[in-house]
Amino acid sequence: MSLTITDLFIGQVARMQRTFNESDVKSCNELTKDYSPIYQVNKEAWKNNFSKPVVPGLLTEGLITQVISEKLPGSACILLQKELVFYHPVHIGDMISAELEVIDINLHRDWVTQKVTCFNQAGIEVIKGQVVIFVLSNQGIR
Repeated sequence: MSLTITDLFIGQVARMQRTFNESDVKSCNELTKDYSPIYQVNKEAWKNNFSKPVVPGLLTEGLITQVISEKLPGSACILLQKELVFYHPVHIGDMISAELEVIDINLHRDWVTQKVTCFNQAGIEVIKGQVVIFVLSNQGIR
């Protein structure tokens, strides 16, 4: 789906799900050079505070940007602002559902504000916040 800003409306919702695995975390660690033992299956650091290794927040945010790039709007855009609160950790093996809802459209600036809510497979809210994107579909890619 590829929508222009004029195709969007307040209350429009898009969702995606993803299960994060050890390979995802290793790839993220390699790309970011963040090798915190809290993310490592074979380390003991996470055992003091968590039941399983934690998925890096940046990787979980990737699901949010995937919803933007593939579904809402699913067209060329730039992330301008993000405000996210991580209420609970995401663990390796968790299936996360990301839901984005359009809450404001600024046609003059081609900006869209979306409410972000992410839940794990148990229905526990793990991330909440909002993003502002600049939709390029009306401008052409610059």
